[in-house]
Amino acid sequence: MDDATAKLDVLKVVELLARHGVEFLVIGGQAAILHGSPQLTYDTDLCYRRTPENLERLARALTEIHPTLRGASPDLPFRLDAQSLALGSNFTFNTDWGPLDLLAWVEPFGAYEALADRAEEYDLGTVRVKAISLDDLIAVKRHIRRPKDQMALFQLEAIKKLREAPG
Repeated sequence: MDDATAKLDVLKVVELLARHGVEFLVIGGQAAILHGSPQLTYDTDLCYRRTPENLERLARALTEIHPTLRGASPDLPFRLDAQSLALGSNFTFNTDWGPLDLLAWVEPFGAYEALADRAEEYDLGTVRVKAISLDDLIAVKRHIRRPKDQMALFQLEAIKKLREAPG
């Protein structure tokens, strides 16, 4: 999958969720791309609101892309519905459109509500989408400290400096 395909996949996912009225934020590598990073990523990471109504909308939307639990045995029973989503928190799925990670809790901030007020909005042509703020994404990358995030952190900090530069 190339960079254009990765962007196309996130667009399809956010259009699907928007059509169902799901409250979510784009986080992770796709958020970095929205903020201007040249980073390449092959999955879509989303933080979602955990109200009963939103879990219903999320489950309904996801059934259209046939998610399966990534890394789980194929014979492990899993029913995707609002109750299953409520009983879990963070999910890693394979879908018809590629890998999708759903996070109810984002370290070091917490739940969707802790990030939503500072989220940045982007117009993707067919849909407006909210993404974790650049400052919050930098804080997440610093907190996680995975080796693969170090280059992303460098790029995100450079983007922040460019945004803050006068004129």
